[in-house]
Amino acid sequence: MRYKLIVLLAVLSGLLTGCGYNQIQINDEQVNAAWSEVLNQYQRRADLIPNLVSVVQGYAGHEKEVLVRVTEARASVAGIKATPELINDPEAFAKFQKAQSELKGALSRLLVVAENYPQLKADASFRDLQAQVEGTENRITVARNRYIKMVQDYNISVRTFPNSLTAMAMGWKVKANFAVEDEKAISTPPAIKFDQPKPAADAGGSALSAGYN
Repeated sequence: MRYKLIVLLAVLSGLLTGCGYNQIQINDEQVNAAWSEVLNQYQRRADLIPNLVSVVQGYAGHEKEVLVRVTEARASVAGIKATPELINDPEAFAKFQKAQSELKGALSRLLVVAENYPQLKADASFRDLQAQVEGTENRITVARNRYIKMVQDYNISVRTFPNSLTAMAMGWKVKANFAVEDEKAISTPPAIKFDQPKPAADAGGSALSAGYN
């Protein structure tokens, strides 16, 4: 009896391996781990913003629109529940990505505004926060890269035969992935530079659209 049970388990194990069940499970866990790291780095960026806004406000309190915009963008991101189920819902994932993109843009404008305030740039707290923002953006780039690769592997595993039969039977579908207009944005971290010459007075609001992407 025991021998038959061992044989049965061996056969079942072989079937599960052959149909891709185990590989899909492995890929799914890797996607979840990569997603957790993306969220961790996004949270790190969000945590920096209140202190950054506070320091900038001390020197440029009249830049109210920029300060309010980055605060509102952070609140918008915080209002989205970034649960593991989010990556299985393309619409919700797109909404999350849009909110993160808007926060990044608002943060970019806030940092560019600092170019006009030499005393602010010389402030030790601001310089420390600037360095932390740069480091966080690098970490976000790395985390997103890994997530993109893990999702690619998972999606291939559930769409190729015979794994696709197992995925269909179990209700497993492809996961949402990051989309970028510029492929270089995936591998190139943003640069925050304050040593560039100021734009001419007739440049209008172009200075606020500069910075990093």
